[in-house]
Amino acid sequence: MEKSFSESIELVKNIYKFSSEELEILEKVDAAAGELVASEFDHYLKREVNTDALAIAKKHGILGLPIDKKYGGLGVNPMISVLAGERFGQVGLGFSTFFGANVMLAGMAVQNWGSDEQKERYLRRLAAGDIIMAFGLTEPDIGSDPMSLKTSYEKKGSNYILNGSKYYISNGGIANAVVVFARSKTNPAEISAFIVDTDKPGFKVEMELKEKIGLFTSDTGMLGFHDLEIPEQNILGSLGNGMLVAYSSILYGRLGISSACTGVMEDCLNSTVARAKERIQFGKEIGKHQLVQEHIAEIALNIERARWPTYITALRAIEYLKSPSEDLVRELDQRSAIAKRIASRAAWESADHAVQVFGGFGYSLLSPVGRHYCDTRVTRIFEGTDEIMNLKIASHILGKGFRAF
Repeated sequence: MEKSFSESIELVKNIYKFSSEELEILEKVDAAAGELVASEFDHYLKREVNTDALAIAKKHGILGLPIDKKYGGLGVNPMISVLAGERFGQVGLGFSTFFGANVMLAGMAVQNWGSDEQKERYLRRLAAGDIIMAFGLTEPDIGSDPMSLKTSYEKKGSNYILNGSKYYISNGGIANAVVVFARSKTNPAEISAFIVDTDKPGFKVEMELKEKIGLFTSDTGMLGFHDLEIPEQNILGSLGNGMLVAYSSILYGRLGISSACTGVMEDCLNSTVARAKERIQFGKEIGKHQLVQEHIAEIALNIERARWPTYITALRAIEYLKSPSEDLVRELDQRSAIAKRIASRAAWESADHAVQVFGGFGYSLLSPVGRHYCDTRVTRIFEGTDEIMNLKIASHILGKGFRAF
């Protein structure tokens, strides 16, 4: 097992008791991550989606990590999902983004809000790796303010007609089904969630967004819906509860980002330590220079700053699943915002420290730290910007009447 991953598991043993089955699942995660390294590197340099990722994940049987065993998944709890996310992050954020959108956002939205028929229809195929899903919330003019979304639906007989577009959708160009959020044309206060099958007339991938700063191995698309008919049985949850579906899903999405960012920092540290011991400047290893040691220390500190809020949030999420309550939902909203805010910023800063230690080679996509530097910038934007996370955290502390957005 990869050394830093096994070290994380040993640390978690101080606060969580693993079952033998959970440890076996983490072995599968580790094996899959190890196999992903070469293909992620190859596809990244070609600036193309990693077409091998699905097959590798399917081979190791990890696509259904948090999906209920009843639907062919592994049924793991949030702590195991977090550790898996951490290991995936060590490989880079391309696969983490694919997995997060497919399983942690769209898949878990169906698991938490779907009907038995929807779960049987989508989750079983998702866990088997036979379909890919996406989460369609963001729009061309709507990012941090989802309450202003413009994609609309109206009832037509027993079906609903969907019109609009979604932007910066991870897996958007390769998804077989998308969880789409739209506003009622007749009652604008009503926002609902639908499961949209992408093989239906009226669905179109308007654009593949390739001109990104990083995340080249992850598909990102702009989606269009043109008089697309959605059957009534594809409503996710019930009409009008769309934002509940969105916010509860994003909560787990944030946890996925914070765990992946922790993994990124661990890879930055491992790569930087190796570089500091190997590279000779001014007659000695650069690791013997005090200012290089300062960079290494900052990365190590950032890992500790990020991992514990993430682990504690996972533990509290386990408690919520055992005994749901409104108080725990509010706590999880706050804790996941803190974990995501700390980890995303820390990962970007750590990648910057690592690039500095690597020198000229760090400013290259051939180096792992160069790729991490490009990829981590977006983690401070998606699933809630730094600014929105800060507002959420502060308004929660201040209490009712102080919500700033």
